[in-house]
Amino acid sequence: MPIESGSPRGRRIVPLVLTALLAGACGPMPLAPTTATVDAPSRSAARTSATSTDAETGRLRRPFRMLFVGNSLTSANDLPAMVRALSQAAGDDPPLETEMVAFGGFALEDHLARGDAPRAIACGGWDVVVLQQGPSTLPESRVNLIHYAEVFADLIRKAGARPALYGVWPEKERSFALDDCIESYRQAASAVDGLLFPAGLAWKTAWKQDASLPFYGPDQFHPSELGTYLAALVVYAEVRDKSPVGLPNELVIDGQRVTIPVGQAAIAQAVAQQVTQTKKRPGKPWGPRWPHADAFAPP
Repeated sequence: MPIESGSPRGRRIVPLVLTALLAGACGPMPLAPTTATVDAPSRSAARTSATSTDAETGRLRRPFRMLFVGNSLTSANDLPAMVRALSQAAGDDPPLETEMVAFGGFALEDHLARGDAPRAIACGGWDVVVLQQGPSTLPESRVNLIHYAEVFADLIRKAGARPALYGVWPEKERSFALDDCIESYRQAASAVDGLLFPAGLAWKTAWKQDASLPFYGPDQFHPSELGTYLAALVVYAEVRDKSPVGLPNELVIDGQRVTIPVGQAAIAQAVAQQVTQTKKRPGKPWGPRWPHADAFAPP
C-alpha cells in the first residue's frame, strides 16, 4: 500500500527504476539497472533539435525544454513522452522537448539527497522544471512538499528556468483525501511562484461528469493511460497557454501507439481546457519570458 511520500511519519524508498538520458554539455547520464516494482520501465527522451533561425522570418527556433523530477506517478505511462507526443501532434514548431529523472517512491528531499536531479538542473538549458512527490495530504507532508519545492526552486531559478508543480492524487482507497492533495500542490506552486499542472483537480472535475472514468491503473494508485493522457493535456495546455480541445486521441510514443477511446478523450480535452482556463486562446509562442518560436532573433 502506498505511503505518504514526504511524510516524516514513515516514507518508503524503493530502488531506482528510471532516469532519462540527460544530453548536452553535462553529457549523458547512464541508465541504472531496473528493479521489478510497480513502476513503469524506462523510455528515455531524445533531444533532437537545436537553436536555429528561420531564414524567411528571422524567428528564433530554440525548442522549449522541460525536465520532470518525480517518482512513478510521473514515469507511469511515460508522462513526459506523452506531453512531447501531444506537442508533435499539435504541429508545434519546434515541438516541446522533455526529459525525466524519476525514482520509485521518492519525495523531493530524496532527490535532493541523491543528487541526480540537482545535477540535471545545474546542466541548464531548461525552461521549466516540474516537481512531483507523493500525495502529500497530511499536514506534515504538505509542509515537507512546500519546503523542498522552495529548495528546488532556488536551484531551478539559478539555472535560468521556472519551477512547476505536478499536482497528483492519492490512492483510490484514500480518495477522500483528494482535495487535500490538490490544495497541497496549489500551495507549493504558490510558495515558489511557479506553474501548476493540476492533474488531480482535472481527475476530480472529470469524475463529476462521469464517475466511471478509469483514471486509476490496476493497482488503484498509478494512473491508467487515460489518467496520464488527461494529465499530459493539462501540462500541455498550461505550458502553451492554448486549448487542448481537438488534439488527437491516438499518439505514437517512442514507436508505441496509445489509443484513448474517442468519448473519453473528448471529456479529457474539455476538462483540461476548463481547469487551465485556456478556452479559445490562440497559444503563446512559448511564454513571455523566453525567446522561442515567435520571437525575433537579434540582428
